[in-house]
Amino acid sequence: MIRWTPQGLRVAGLALPCAIGRGGLTDRKREGDGATPRGLHHIVGCLYRPDRIARPAPWALPIRPGMLWSDAPEDAAYNQLVHAPYAPSHEQLRRGDPLYDIILLIDWNWPEATPGAGSAIFLHQWRRPGYPTEGCLAFSRTHIRWLAAWAAPGTSLLI
Repeated sequence: MIRWTPQGLRVAGLALPCAIGRGGLTDRKREGDGATPRGLHHIVGCLYRPDRIARPAPWALPIRPGMLWSDAPEDAAYNQLVHAPYAPSHEQLRRGDPLYDIILLIDWNWPEATPGAGSAIFLHQWRRPGYPTEGCLAFSRTHIRWLAAWAAPGTSLLI
């Protein structure tokens, strides 16, 4: 099990420093609140940029051009992987910066999403130490690479 603490994510006897959402932690997650949802979650997927890094885990899937994540509560594909062209609100997975070079997906509000209850809660690389996210957990490049190699689908994450 992986457990969040104010000192970082506790995993395999290590504390990995991490950033949380600008809205802090919440028990009442809502789309756009910038908060990280508390609770027991599970890692359900890993995506990576094959043009930038080697596959971090055997089960990781490449992020291809046109891959997006829906954050449109009114759309049937809310909080799901979608592909361009996609008109409703979405997040680009293939970014110009390195934040999403590795993404660990968790089961927050997934696979059956409640509209407006929050989307795209990922584990990914941070901008810089302690810089808040929009609700995700973010880590140094070294630590997210290590975590992606260590964790397996179904790994528990307690926030």
